[in-house]
This record gives sequence, structure tokens and C-alpha cells, in this order.
Amino acid sequence: MNTIKYKILGFCICLFLVSNTQAQKKKTVIQPASYSVEGNITGLEDGTEVKLIPGATHLSESAVAETTIKDGKFTFTGKLNEPRLFYVSFGKNKGVIPVLIENSKIKLTAEAEVLKDQNERINFKNEIISGSKSHDYYKKEIAFREELNNDYVAYHKGTEEVAAAYGKARTSGNKKLMDSIGNSPEWKSFEAKEKAFFTKVQSSSENLITKHKATWWGPFFMMTQYSYFTPDQKPVFEQFSEIAKKSYYGQLVDKDLNPTSLIGTSVTNFGLKDKNGKAYNVKDIVTGKKYILIDFWASWCGPCRKEIPNLKTAYSTYSEKGFEILSISIDKDDKAWLKALGMENMPWHNLLDDDKVSKAFNVKTIPATYLVDSKGVIISDNLRGAALEEKLKDLLKS
Repeated sequence: MNTIKYKILGFCICLFLVSNTQAQKKKTVIQPASYSVEGNITGLEDGTEVKLIPGATHLSESAVAETTIKDGKFTFTGKLNEPRLFYVSFGKNKGVIPVLIENSKIKLTAEAEVLKDQNERINFKNEIISGSKSHDYYKKEIAFREELNNDYVAYHKGTEEVAAAYGKARTSGNKKLMDSIGNSPEWKSFEAKEKAFFTKVQSSSENLITKHKATWWGPFFMMTQYSYFTPDQKPVFEQFSEIAKKSYYGQLVDKDLNPTSLIGTSVTNFGLKDKNGKAYNVKDIVTGKKYILIDFWASWCGPCRKEIPNLKTAYSTYSEKGFEILSISIDKDDKAWLKALGMENMPWHNLLDDDKVSKAFNVKTIPATYLVDSKGVIISDNLRGAALEEKLKDLLKS
């Protein structure tokens, strides 16, 4: 009887082991060692260029692969250590489709329309990207942007006339009219709504990043949510796990937040334009000056705006002793820059960056300041507030 019992028990154990082994085999999924992106785009001519360009790097990247369309189709293949964002660019950057690529078989379909009256810009609709779980997750996590877009349109609605009037007054230099419009109930209401909007944008971005502090998604979202960093973002980076910091995007964020020092290097001559479109050569601005503070800022940069009163104090105290300031805005929105100039009223040269100058200075975070001597050599950087005051006091004490 016991023999029969043990045989039955042994048979059951065998069944369990076989079943468990089969279950484990089913659970074991072999991940592809490479990726393929198969595109099928209607509306584009054979021979149209297609490029694969790295995204979320804060740099103007070169394509890592190029091909052409034939019968609406194209293919890219390669290998990645971890998922990466790429821009599939068509027809010499006339239109792009962002894709988060991972090692899998990815399919991209879309309908393209070449807009002849807009310099042949390519517009896409009915885009479908399948085969990338990372892309699916990315789209889900940034869905809140649609709500923000609706909020942006909503708070601008009905402000067209007052905005146009303010812009006209600013362009003509009519400060009295600018102040009058700026103090009107309509403008005050607009500014309040604008402030609430940008507070919501900041909160949404910070929540998205913090949610993913344990993985590469955290630094990735830092790169996509911020086009430039400020010192305020350093604590955000420090919250990340070591795995997140050592990821591809983690290393990019670290490099941007802690750029290589330029102290001891010489500044080459460059030219930029002011608010009136007048071109200035930097050598003409600084000729005869002992020390020049080159200040990179932007209208949307809170720490930059908070530093302006300190710059004004330093300028007032030391300008007659040979100190000069040159502010360079990295704003992409001319109107926002002009509005900020009108509000801040800085009594020194203010020029607009052309992307080349900020790159030459390796500007990764703002505010970014470089103190330059009369020979054009950078002698200090990132001087702000009391530190700038102390440095100038020591240099110009005679």
C-alpha cells in the first residue's frame, strides 16, 4: 500500500516539475539584440531623404543613419544598450517624427503632405508607431501635454487686442503707453493666468521626473522637459538612483549640469544683434574696458531674472572703473525677450544669441556668467550676487 502511495506521490512531483519547467520556458522571453524600424509613409516621392537623428541631447546632432524612400518604404537597423529617443527626419529636416527606439521590430506608418506654400514643409497625420513598448509608455506619460496645450490656448483667448497694443507700444518705445496697458485690468488678468499656467507646467514636469527617479526614465524626462537647465535642477538630478545617474541620459544630464570649465581660455570675437536688429561686434563693445561680464540668460529663467538687480548694483558701482556687462539672451521667442527687456531695463548692451555663441561658450545651464579680462581671457565663471561683488572689489580696488 505504501509502495502505491509513494508511486503516486512521485508521479505527482514529476508532473509538477514538468509543468513548472514548461511555465518557466513560457515566461522566458528572449529580447532581440538589435532593432529595426520599418517605415511606410504615403505622400512622399521616391528618393526623399530619411535620416535617424538622436533626440533629447540638448545638442544639434548629426544623423546616425541615412536612407531614401522607395515606394513609400524605408528601413533602419542597429543596436542599443538601452532605449533612446530619435527623430526620423524627412526631406532635409522638412518634417520629423519622434520615435523611442528599443531593440525590437518597430513599424512606423503615417500620411505625409508636402506644403508647397510653406517652403515644402512636411506635415504628418495618422501616425502609428508599434513594436516599441518604450514608445507606448512614453506617449502615455506625456499625455498631460495635451491638457497644457488647451490651457495655453484658453488663457490667450480674448487677449489679442491688448497684446497687440502692448507690442505696438513697445516697438515704438512708448514707455508711458506700455505702463498704462500694463496696469490695465485686462493685462493684469492675463499676467495672472500666465503665471498660473507656467506654475502648472513646472509642477507637471517635476512630478513626471520625480516619479521615475529610480530608472533611466528620470534623466530622460529631464532632458525632454527642459531645453536648458538652471542650478535649480541640480537637486532634481541628485535624487536619482545610481542606476539612473549612470544611464545614457543620466550621463548627459550630469554633463549639462556640470559643464567643463573655460577658465584660462580666450574668447574669440563674435557679433550678434540687439532688439532693433542692429549688429554689434563684441570687440567694439568691450574696447577700453578692464573687465567684462558676459551673462547668458533668458526671459523664462527665474534665477536669471532674480540676478539682474545684483548685476545692476555691480554695474552702478564699478562701470566707471572699467567694468562692463554684456547680456546675451538664448530666448527662441523674440517677443518674450523684448517683453523682458522692457521690464528689466538693463543699462548695458543686450544681444540675442544665434545658437553659435552659446555653444562656443559651452553654455549648458543658465544663468551662466564669464568674467573676461582686457586681453579676452576668461578669469572666472558663474559669479553671482556677493561673489561677483567681492571679485570686482578685489580686481578694481585701485
